[in-house]
Amino acid sequence: MAISLEDYFRTTFEDKLLVKMPEREDDHLTPATRLLEKRREMAEVEQALAAQKEEFQMKMESLQQRREELERKEYQLKKSLLQFDKFLKDNDSKKARAVKKANDERDMKRQKEKEIEKLKEETGDLGRTKDRLQRKLENYSIFHKYMEKALERGEEFHEMRDVIARYDTLTATHEDLLKSDQKNQEVIERHRQQLNKYIEDKDNEILSYNNQLSSLQTRLDVAQSEAVKWESQWTHIKNTAAKKTLELGRIKMATHNLYQLVKRHQKQAAQAEETPDQLNQIQMFLEDLSDIVRELKRQDTTFTSVGPTSSS
Repeated sequence: MAISLEDYFRTTFEDKLLVKMPEREDDHLTPATRLLEKRREMAEVEQALAAQKEEFQMKMESLQQRREELERKEYQLKKSLLQFDKFLKDNDSKKARAVKKANDERDMKRQKEKEIEKLKEETGDLGRTKDRLQRKLENYSIFHKYMEKALERGEEFHEMRDVIARYDTLTATHEDLLKSDQKNQEVIERHRQQLNKYIEDKDNEILSYNNQLSSLQTRLDVAQSEAVKWESQWTHIKNTAAKKTLELGRIKMATHNLYQLVKRHQKQAAQAEETPDQLNQIQMFLEDLSDIVRELKRQDTTFTSVGPTSSS
């Protein structure tokens, strides 16, 4: 679009710069008529220029709105990225606490296992003690007759109830050992059930944490995909803005070239003016050229119509 506009102005100005200044003015038009005609033409040109200025202003306002919208979207994207980064940091903190808790629970599990092993060792010791006492009891039974004979023959036990009392004492000891073993077995069973429940609960918690980690990983992948998409759109927007900036620069360059052509034709030095001022100078020059062209056409028409009459 910028190249077409530049070519149009260059062609127009080159064609119109070739027009020679009239050597004389038309005598049959009054100054008031010429003044009104020029005012009308100036009004038409000013109207066309105002329309072009309004269109240019609308384009500039549209570009400004698009730039503000891009800046707002960039701010929102940065804000979303900061919030997501905070979310990741919080998630890492929670994950670290979960890992620490799992490590503590594993340590507690190992401690419980050691206690169970210790109880098993104690139970084994009590079992061996029981077996030893049982063997002793069986071995001591063969001495019953011996004790009776010893009671008959010796003076160590005066009565049989002394032997029975001794037996009752051994039996009570044996029962105490059985009760102690039973209690130990109950304690072991209770600890085993607690350990199994504890392991099951912790396995469920670990499974839940794994599911949460999987869900968070999925969300992270989606967020990364969205970030790539937005980055691609932002690159496209920057490229579009660069093209618009290049187009505006070309328009300014074409205007400057036309302004230099006008000043060269007017044999004046080009001033460091802004683009709107340069356009005003170009407009005034075009108006003058249009007036000259119309005046020449009018003179040609007048000479054509008057020439045959003079000949006759």
